[in-house]
Amino acid sequence: MLSLSIAFVIPLFFHKFLDVALFYLLVTGVTGIVLAVVFQLAHCVEEAEFPLPQENTLRMENAWDIHQVETTVDFARKSWLVSWLLGGLNFQIEHHLFPRICHVHYPALSKIVEETCREFGLRYHAHKTLLAGVLSHFRWLRRMGLSSAP
Repeated sequence: MLSLSIAFVIPLFFHKFLDVALFYLLVTGVTGIVLAVVFQLAHCVEEAEFPLPQENTLRMENAWDIHQVETTVDFARKSWLVSWLLGGLNFQIEHHLFPRICHVHYPALSKIVEETCREFGLRYHAHKTLLAGVLSHFRWLRRMGLSSAP
């Protein structure tokens, strides 16, 4: 009820219904596209793994934390602008491993997580830029579109 009041009731006191409806559609549309792009760059790229459960037990081979590192990729970690605009969601590995820690700590955490992964022989994947993540996503889409893709 509060959400509907903030989105519709209060604005309707000051603006026409058509303006409120169009603005709501615009804002929710942009938000949806941004979230979709973030999730695609973090999970649907060449470097992300897609492990299947073991056939007999339907259990995953690796522990939860290893699974998070293997199936997630960071991007644009050094871009303060991307981090600010996305609220730290470009640090997806850290977001998955430490969901209750404030995103302002993700840059420092990412160095520790990357070092720990190296220490334990895990691959830590991070695209240097947003564009590198987008290009990896498109290469992954292309590979998935080929008939010989697994």
